[in-house]
Amino acid sequence: MRRAVCPGSFDPPTNGHLDVIGRASALFDEIVVAVLVNKNKKSLFTVEERMAMLREIVAPYPNVRVDSFHGLLVDYCRDNDIRAIVKGLRVVSDFEYELQMAQMNQRLSGVDTLFMSTSPDYSFVSSSLVKEVATYGGDVAHLLPESVHRHLLERIAERS
Repeated sequence: MRRAVCPGSFDPPTNGHLDVIGRASALFDEIVVAVLVNKNKKSLFTVEERMAMLREIVAPYPNVRVDSFHGLLVDYCRDNDIRAIVKGLRVVSDFEYELQMAQMNQRLSGVDTLFMSTSPDYSFVSSSLVKEVATYGGDVAHLLPESVHRHLLERIAERS
């Protein structure tokens, strides 16, 4: 079985994430969307909330499942018999960082990383930017799946 992981924080998941996940799902028998558990990072949504949102938006892809991990991604890959990492690239600076990570991961474990260019429609979208714009009342509905947008607005209202 050809299995790959799409890792990330997904705080919140965006249409850019969904674009990469959906396209990767056509290339592999199984895609695992793995939410990074990082206790040092202040997230807007809990890991469980992010996983629930992801499960909802990837439901149309029967070969995609959602999981979480902490520690090294290559350890997660080894423990789950995953031979490939799929990473979306938006801009050149993404490539510079991700190439270094890909080379380290390959050296540590033999797991290869495949880079997928993000659709131009989403090349400027990041979870951080979406959260910031939404916090100040900007319209980000076109950048998020509908259910994620609803959760984001509810969370911002709770914190106001």
